Amino acid sequence: MNIKDMIKIESPFKRKMIDGIYVVTPEIEEGYEWVFEGKEDEVLCTEKLDGTDVSIIIQDGSIVSVWNRTERIPFFNKGKKFIIEAVLNSYERGYCNLTDGQYFGEVIGSKLQNNPYKLDEHEHLWIPFNSYCREHLAYKSYHKYPKTFENISEWFRLPIAEGGIFSLFMRRKHIEQKPEGVVFHNLKTGQMAKLRLDMFDWHKGRRHKIKENEKR
Repeated sequence: MNIKDMIKIESPFKRKMIDGIYVVTPEIEEGYEWVFEGKEDEVLCTEKLDGTDVSIIIQDGSIVSVWNRTERIPFFNKGKKFIIEAVLNSYERGYCNLTDGQYFGEVIGSKLQNNPYKLDEHEHLWIPFNSYCREHLAYKSYHKYPKTFENISEWFRLPIAEGGIFSLFMRRKHIEQKPEGVVFHNLKTGQMAKLRLDMFDWHKGRRHKIKENEKR
């Protein structure tokens, strides 16, 4: 099987360096009009999880390999044991009941991004994008309001108590907190786009580091 790396997911809004900060602008990137024009059965908006990209390969109904980007993670390893733990934990929960193929997802847990999901030390989880995320972490309200830059910015900016966006993953644990952002899924083409809270100019917290080749 030809192993693929996770395709880089871009913002649907054009980004520019303004006052030393790389932020989104109201201008829509060419080819991403579907994010705002697609209907409910065409576009899905899910929570963006804050972890690391991991894919699994399933052949004849069994997981035969685990990949962190293009690096194969052996079952016995030092340094990235938590990735194997994540896949095993998710397998026990039924998240890996998938047909043969390569499946992409996010590993979250205590060893990643300061553990924003407050998981126990050995409670790392692999969350598949096209099954669990779409089924359990989709914002049903996305199509109920005008999909403008201003509306989305306010949805991200407002406190949860005032109608702002909240983490669906954490709400399932009865904890109210902001998510990292959202991922838009084109259900017809498979294309995806992302928006993080730290992409907006009003954001005051930590921002992702931007590589030189991303400043376009």
